[in-house]
Amino acid sequence: MKVLIAGAGEVGRHLAKLLAREEHNITLLDNNSERLQDMDMYDFMTRQGSPTSVYDLRDCGVGSVDLFIAVTPYESVNMTACMIAKNLGAIKTLARIDNNEYLLPKNKDFFAKLGVDYLIYPEVLASQGIIESLKKNWMRQYMPFRNGEMIMLSVKVRANSEIINRKFISGYFNHERYRVVAIKRANETILPTGQDEILAGDIVFFITKEENLDFVREQAGKENYSIKDIMIVGGTKIAQKIVQTLPNHYNVKIIEPDKEQCIALAAKLPNTLIINSDGRDVEVLENEDIASTDAFVAVTANSEANLLTCMVAKRYGVKKTIAEVENIDYFTLAESMDISTIINKKTIAAGYIHQITLNLDVLDIRTLPSIDAEVVELIAKEGSKVTKDIVKNLKLPRNVNIGGIIRNGRGSIVNGNTQIMPDDHVIVFCKDNSTKKLEALFK
Repeated sequence: MKVLIAGAGEVGRHLAKLLAREEHNITLLDNNSERLQDMDMYDFMTRQGSPTSVYDLRDCGVGSVDLFIAVTPYESVNMTACMIAKNLGAIKTLARIDNNEYLLPKNKDFFAKLGVDYLIYPEVLASQGIIESLKKNWMRQYMPFRNGEMIMLSVKVRANSEIINRKFISGYFNHERYRVVAIKRANETILPTGQDEILAGDIVFFITKEENLDFVREQAGKENYSIKDIMIVGGTKIAQKIVQTLPNHYNVKIIEPDKEQCIALAAKLPNTLIINSDGRDVEVLENEDIASTDAFVAVTANSEANLLTCMVAKRYGVKKTIAEVENIDYFTLAESMDISTIINKKTIAAGYIHQITLNLDVLDIRTLPSIDAEVVELIAKEGSKVTKDIVKNLKLPRNVNIGGIIRNGRGSIVNGNTQIMPDDHVIVFCKDNSTKKLEALFK
């Protein structure tokens, strides 16, 4: 697929690297040459130019691209660039936006007629991930598929877990209440086979159903606790979307150092306590009774500050800590700090865009940047290889693990004897950039 990406910010650069690894023909365009520096080591082209210049877009070959993606920091630039690109011959276009109204289903056809086929709001996607984490408090990640019919979740298991030190070949895991699809151990990601076992300190990834969540929690040795009082550091767009979306029974306070931003937040969020202080100041946190807080969320623009304030919150006994971390190199550090949930909006956005580029019936794709993996929901086509035999005989590609299926609206766990049928929704765990390999199975 030929793809032109306008905007070499965090999202644009990450997306270019991701798609180039899958051998797409990628060009990254930006009007600031400094943002394009140090990109020579990657397998894609860079061009300096304006995303709203007809001349520059034509010079980049926009008329022959399969997908034009505008992810500059400016919504108006992205929308205008997509309209121009579409009229110059781009087959599909996608714009990054910051207006939630544009995402309403009734507006989809309106923007398509203007030349904008897809819209993405990374801050909304990030806030949704945080809200899911707050609702499912004992998990690190919670990813529902098909309205929760199947769920992928991850937890860090301790010495009290019932599932540690048991080899998979023992038969202990041979049931239909969950399936372990991956294990993160230090810097290694394991797709378990018979001789593998789960150890204390591992982060374990499960596929299960909503009705079996309590069983998974008990097996993992986790406590279910209530969250009511939430402290958010950083009055960013993500913080605003969290407050606007959370149910009313949560008590939320936001700490923001910029006075003008606090005034704006108070106007937008009249039922939320807004505190004009620096959330990095331990004395401020103490004065706001951090020790009595159930959940602490750090979403400032500074990843280091988010990690450090979450560490302070843990020291004061806060059980649920969530940090926005935009530097992927910090993920392993964050996990070693035992921060409950890590949110990265550029990888969330890239996962959404990635599904558009796959030559498959992909319904959903979720990125797990801390383990360089993705969870994909896709449809098994009539006559595809994946429907020809039971799972254990399919000779799945290396780094691919099928976790569950949804058939006629009902989910079930996959085992070696499962026969995948045409039109099944299949939940697949893919490690190390192996998503592209699914095309041979599902086409």
